[in-house]
Amino acid sequence: MKLGVVGLPNVGKSTLFNAITKAGAECANYPFCTIEPNVGVVPVPDERLYRLAALYNSKQITHTTIEFVDIAGLVKGASKGEGLGNKFLSHIREVDAIVHVVRCFKDGNITHVDGEIDAIRDIETINFELIFADTDTVARRIDRAKTQSKGGDKKYLTEVEVLERVLAHLESGKLAKSLPLTDTEKEFVAPLYLLTYKPVIIVANIAETEIGKPYNAEVLKVAEYAGSENSELIVVCAKIEDELNGLENADRAMFMEDLGMKESGLDQLVTASYRLLGLISYLTAGEKETRAWTIERGTKAPQAAGKIHTDFERGFIRAEIVDCQALLDCGSFNSAKEKGKVRSEGKDYIVKDGDVVLFRFNV
Repeated sequence: MKLGVVGLPNVGKSTLFNAITKAGAECANYPFCTIEPNVGVVPVPDERLYRLAALYNSKQITHTTIEFVDIAGLVKGASKGEGLGNKFLSHIREVDAIVHVVRCFKDGNITHVDGEIDAIRDIETINFELIFADTDTVARRIDRAKTQSKGGDKKYLTEVEVLERVLAHLESGKLAKSLPLTDTEKEFVAPLYLLTYKPVIIVANIAETEIGKPYNAEVLKVAEYAGSENSELIVVCAKIEDELNGLENADRAMFMEDLGMKESGLDQLVTASYRLLGLISYLTAGEKETRAWTIERGTKAPQAAGKIHTDFERGFIRAEIVDCQALLDCGSFNSAKEKGKVRSEGKDYIVKDGDVVLFRFNV
């Protein structure tokens, strides 16, 4: 899973990126501090792995991972080449979802590209640039499809009809993802990798003094906006997240407790991104390794097995399944089996989050 971290210059996105990835991206009080995208691969926090590993005396623990890409700051006119322009837009096409960091705090020592704080204006500045870029992409594809349709192929005629609706939607200032489409119509849109078709997590970046307090007016506006476009919203203080990054586990937990923080920014992002992208994790455990595997919600057992190795899917026989918590409560796989907690499932079984799975296969 690859998430692109975006936002106007000086909103705190590189600070947040550093905090959650420990990647050491440069942060400074001037636009375009980030020229090339910084990349950080982060293990997905999952306490179940440590408990399972202790149960099995595993030699190794392997987390599933998320790749965060800190993409260059965007300014008005980027779709036409202003600032870093198309360079920014090309990087964002490659991600699965967008993490849009929005500044919701005032600080006279940190400049704002537009001179003053206005979170909704900032969101719309970036959205409009993405819309403008998508408009060009769709218009070019319509021209090609019209040429291809001259032979009378109904597929291209249908594609033109669908994409003309998408174009009109974009030209009205709306994101492509807000246009209702059937599954068949989506097949014409998906190959275009439209920027405004991607799922979005909006991160409201607040001041240290506002942690644990009721949301300020900017955050409340952002929350309403996020709801209107079906985006996820999380509220963090990037500066505090950066401070947490430098603490040992015990000190971090104490610091978070003092601040009244239940989850770190990384934990919130992981939860939001899994929910947004429809992902879950199943687990495998043994003396050699305890490991988490990320799959799409609704994945059947053979395809889940294929995440480990193609042979597992090709030669799938059955899967022995036990819920992680039930296994931990029983104290061993054999004990769980004796108590009827282990089930033998076939090809139609849909794997659930927290399933501990032993695949049986033959090739």
